[in-house]
Amino acid sequence: MALLALLPFVPHPDGSLRASLAGNPRQLARRASAGTVVAADRAAVENASVQLQYATIRAPIAGRTGALMVSAGNLVRENDQAPLAIINQVTPTYVSFAISETLLPEFKRYMAKGALRVEATPPSDEGPPAAGQITFIDNTVDQTTGTIKIKGTFPNLDRRLWPGQFVNVIVRLGTDVGATVVPSIAVQTGPEGQYVFVVTRERTVEMRTIRIVRTAGAETVIKEGVKPGESVVTDGQLRLVPGSRINIKEARAPEVAS
Repeated sequence: MALLALLPFVPHPDGSLRASLAGNPRQLARRASAGTVVAADRAAVENASVQLQYATIRAPIAGRTGALMVSAGNLVRENDQAPLAIINQVTPTYVSFAISETLLPEFKRYMAKGALRVEATPPSDEGPPAAGQITFIDNTVDQTTGTIKIKGTFPNLDRRLWPGQFVNVIVRLGTDVGATVVPSIAVQTGPEGQYVFVVTRERTVEMRTIRIVRTAGAETVIKEGVKPGESVVTDGQLRLVPGSRINIKEARAPEVAS
């Protein structure tokens, strides 16, 4: 014969009568036990999440992996000397180069005015150069080479620049509007300083002392001493004195391969 427990009825706000568990110890115990089971299961889920983190290796940066050093089934240990993989950041990428310490004051002067643009071109790449900005200047000059390390940051969205690759770098400090430029081989050094031989209308030469702003490869920017449009001697200066007559040689056109 089953025994039915009589539950007290309490009034509900909507006017109905509903049974209350307040007077049923067995039901209260079951509810408490179920709550304990739920709490234990929740703790087990959180513990499993923590254990999963121990079994997951996340890279600190986004990049491209090279050859994998381990395969599935290999045993790995903490602090192993051999890495699991080598990741190189590709976007953005950084290009390091060095400049002479004599150029550092001018370099810093232009950098104080704003961000400096730097261009990098991979070897044998016929496309336009990749553009970036100077973001780092080393804090010391290498005394063995007399150079200082510079670093440029490139977005490299098209991934033309590759880690470890050699590139040709150009840093544009500024643009000299209306500057007078002569071939660097025309500049000579004498007792009174640097000079060039300027060709007159009579095809004679006169020696002029010049002031140089800067020399960039095969070209030299002149501050004073030569006017735009004047011709200078680029060959045989050792045989010339002021007033010497010269013959102007026409530039030979490059030969076309047959």
